[in-house]
This record gives sequence, C-alpha cells and structure tokens, in this order.
Amino acid sequence: MAAFIAKQMVGNQLKSVKGALGDKDEESKEGDGDTGEDPEIEEARREAEEKRKEKHRKMEEERETMRQSIRDKYGIKKKQEEEELLKQQMESAGRVGRKKKTPAELAAEANGEEEDDDEDEFTMPKNLDEFKSKVQDIPQKLTQTVGEVSEKCSLQ
Repeated sequence: MAAFIAKQMVGNQLKSVKGALGDKDEESKEGDGDTGEDPEIEEARREAEEKRKEKHRKMEEERETMRQSIRDKYGIKKKQEEEELLKQQMESAGRVGRKKKTPAELAAEANGEEEDDDEDEFTMPKNLDEFKSKVQDIPQKLTQTVGEVSEKCSLQ
C-alpha cells in the first residue's frame, strides 16, 4: 500500500518534469513522416542491423556445417523439404504471408474451377472398387476366423 502511494506521488512529479522538457512522441507525430532523428543515427542503426544480419548468417552457416558433419557421421540423409523451405525463405526475405501466385497459376486455377462447374454429376472415387471388395470379404474372413477359434477351443 505504501509503495503504491509513493509511486503515485513520484510518478505525477516525473510526468510533470517530462512535460516541461517536451514530449518526443508528440514531435514525432507532428513530423512529415521523418523520424526526426539525425541522419548519422539512422545510418548507424542501419549498419548495426546489417552487421546483425551478417552475424546471424555466419552463425547459421556454422550450424549447417555442424549438422552436415553429424549427418555424415551417422549416415543420415538431408531432407529435400528443408532445402526447399530454406530457399523459399531466402527468396521471400522478410515476407510474412504465403507466396504470391503467378498469373499462370491463377489462370490454371480459374480453368480448373470452370471444369468443376461443368461437371454437375457426382463421380465416385476411383478406389471405391477396392473398398467394395474388402467389405464383401469381411463376412467370409469372420466366419473363417470363428471356425478356427471354435476348433481350437472345443468344449469337453
């Protein structure tokens, strides 16, 4: 309780001091889209970001060499999906959503939808005959199994 009261008293005084110095948030909101920072600071941030990305890229390369040595040691094959995923990530570079479809893919999809609309009647799955034969075999297998069990477990 005492901490709360102390925080309230000091917090209000701190806000008044901040207001006297000028609120930086208001200045940045009033700007014409410029961050209001010194160009040297922006350049330093950009360089730091590039250095960080380079550092992470080198670390990932080291990890990949370690993974490859483990794969070689134990005879594990590398999954192709991982390579493709990694390539896609490198190509999309910062993209959060899914990959955009090309015009050719969009046209093929539209043609596929048109064909689906033309087919009004319902078609059965192609492997339905397999299912039918398996279902028809079930009673025969059941009677055969019951016969085998009754032979083994005869009552005396």
